[in-house]
This record gives sequence, C-alpha cells and structure tokens, in this order.
Amino acid sequence: MWTVMDSPIGELRLVEHHGAISAIEFTPFGHSPDGRPRGERADDSPVLREAVRQLTEYFARDRKEFDLPLAPDGTDFQRRVWDQLRAIGYGETASYGEIAHRLGMTNAASRAVGLANGRNPIPIVIPCHRVIGADGSLTGYAGGLERKQTLLELEQDALF
Repeated sequence: MWTVMDSPIGELRLVEHHGAISAIEFTPFGHSPDGRPRGERADDSPVLREAVRQLTEYFARDRKEFDLPLAPDGTDFQRRVWDQLRAIGYGETASYGEIAHRLGMTNAASRAVGLANGRNPIPIVIPCHRVIGADGSLTGYAGGLERKQTLLELEQDALF
C-alpha cells in the first residue's frame, strides 16, 4: 500500500508493507524491481496517515523524532548503518568515518558506510541526510544535494 504527500522537497510516496513503513520515495517515483507499482493506493491506511502526520509536523519544525513502525529491507550491515543514522540527533551531522567508528570499524569502512547510507529506503525518518563528508562538505544524496541542503537547513533553522 502507498500514499503520496506534498512536502517542501517535492511530493513523497510513502510505502507500507505489513503494517510498517518500508519506503519513502522522492519524485520522480520509480516502481518495484519487477516494474509494477507497489500495491494499491491507500490514503486511509492508519500507518500511512500517521506517517503523513509526523512528516508534516517535521516539515513544520514541530517534530524532531519519528515514532513509526519501520521495516527497511536491507542486509544486516545496511540495517546496522541505518540504526546508527537514527542515532544522529536532529540538527546534528556525522561523517561516514564517524559512523564507521561507531560500528567498531576503521575509516577504511567509510566507503561501505556510504554505500549503505545511499541504499537507505526510508530517507528523512532514517536521517541519511545528516551524514556529510569528513571535511564538512555535502556529499551524495539519493534525493539530490538540493534536497539534502533543504533538510539540513530546515533542522538548523528550527534550532534557533
């Protein structure tokens, strides 16, 4: 099931699978790997309605943490990285190397962390936009650097 919501960074498609959010997609929307849309549109789904409500509050700067059932599909390593992303506080950032260290790895694992970060299926809620380069630069973002910049500015502006 899925629904679409407007946001300051464009329309977002929220996908629910078995009672949990499994994806948030930026426009232009893709399809599942086999080319078909992800189930039926279900704007009245309680899980999707709650996700829309919480994301709306986030974009209005009224929410700093999400409380949603999540079911990101990924490898064990990817899920470990995504857990670390959720530990980066609102308005804060971390580098790929810092995430690697939190996982008990060296800076050499930064690239693997970056690849896992890039495969995060639930952006914003699992805040991959908060990961930056070691020199403080904005680095790749599945939604594009302009969206990443907007999300980081939204959080910084809300802190002051």
